[in-house]
Amino acid sequence: MRTTDDSYLHKGLRKQLVETIRQKGITDERVLEAILNLPRHFFMDSAFDKIAYEDRAFPIGEGQTISQPYTVAYQTQLLELKPFEKVLEIGTGSAYQACVLAEMGVQVYTIERQKKLFDNNKQFAYLKKYPRLKFFYGDSYAGLPTYGPFDKVIVTAAAPYIPPKLVEQLKTGGLMVIPVGDGKVQRMLRLTKQADGSATEELYDNFSFVPMLGGKNS
Repeated sequence: MRTTDDSYLHKGLRKQLVETIRQKGITDERVLEAILNLPRHFFMDSAFDKIAYEDRAFPIGEGQTISQPYTVAYQTQLLELKPFEKVLEIGTGSAYQACVLAEMGVQVYTIERQKKLFDNNKQFAYLKKYPRLKFFYGDSYAGLPTYGPFDKVIVTAAAPYIPPKLVEQLKTGGLMVIPVGDGKVQRMLRLTKQADGSATEELYDNFSFVPMLGGKNS
């Protein structure tokens, strides 16, 4: 069961969470404001209500997690979002990251391979608040070529390699933020698409994500 009550306590805990991730090095005030505005406990089972604003990941079923808020903020900050950009998200999960993006005024196309999670989000009334948030059930590695090219791509699962089809769907000059590595720890990369179709890489911190799987899981 989900809760839809956003109390003064929840809002106070969100303020504390924002200060925590600010102290960890997040400096983009628009990212911090989006996290402050978004009731994270809405995206989790009500059993987690009392601990929803701890800066850590929680299970959401199907072997997936709602990401640690610091991780969400870190990836979002690296995207350097501008209003009205088209953003492809790989791995909808709980839809929390997608809503952080939508809070920042971009058009979000998010893809989920787990049918149960996709269906859960279709029934999640709060998501109707974001008309520029579009949900798709499909193969993460294939992306959404019909809707591209995208200004930005964010991957919220551990990719063993950089998926070439996702690079293809980036605009020239576009950015992709992706954790890469097939062990327990991955390196966060930011790619910039070049005019010749290649991508330059910038290396950032280490993180630990659930694996990015191919195909669709019904």
